[in-house]
Amino acid sequence: MVCSREDSFVGTMRLLIVEDDEKTSGALKAGLESEGFSAAVASTGETGFFLLNSEKFDLLLLDWMLPGHDGIEILKTLRARGTNTPVLLLTARDAVEDRVLGLESGADDYLVKPFAFAELVARIRTLLRRVTPVEPLRKTVADLVVDLETRRVWRSGKVIELTPREFDLLAYLLRHPGQVVTREMLAKEVWAETNRVTPLDNVIDVHVAHLRRKLDDGQAVKLVHTMRGVGFVLREEARA
Repeated sequence: MVCSREDSFVGTMRLLIVEDDEKTSGALKAGLESEGFSAAVASTGETGFFLLNSEKFDLLLLDWMLPGHDGIEILKTLRARGTNTPVLLLTARDAVEDRVLGLESGADDYLVKPFAFAELVARIRTLLRRVTPVEPLRKTVADLVVDLETRRVWRSGKVIELTPREFDLLAYLLRHPGQVVTREMLAKEVWAETNRVTPLDNVIDVHVAHLRRKLDDGQAVKLVHTMRGVGFVLREEARA
């Protein structure tokens, strides 16, 4: 997936929704995913803690009223542990002292229920822009130049024609230079396929092979490499 210049985000933003009402959390998850986010749900603070410690999230949507430990307790504990993930606190409590308590406990923003979904999305995007660096529109690796805005590619000064899918694949590899990217990651982020009955491994391998041929054929320095049994990596590597 290639981000638009307007959004200025790098890759798909992952959100964690901590909300005990199943209907509300389900609606939030569906709505946010329709806006291009990736969302996970936890119904208790304890589950939220576990997910935050085991996975990376770009923003936390935290309900104030939760079973067991409430949102304020969770928020204070997160900040005491040094967690700096942006937190948008959701609550029906709209008194000034409640807003002050939420913000002083470590919330980055505060939204009173009921709220308009469009306002929620706007606040999320605002928080993410504060903490997410703007992605350079032109990336280079060795003599490879990729313009993410115009979707043009050059190697050794020569224009390389890629299909839309090949370009998206290359853009994703460029965002993880020198890092191994698994087929599962590509299926989720480039193909946006997370619930297929059959894996996309063969399709991904074919596209990587086409991309490698277009970028590396005739070049002394190879850029696209297969890590057998693991995935792929984009890095400079001279032919032995």
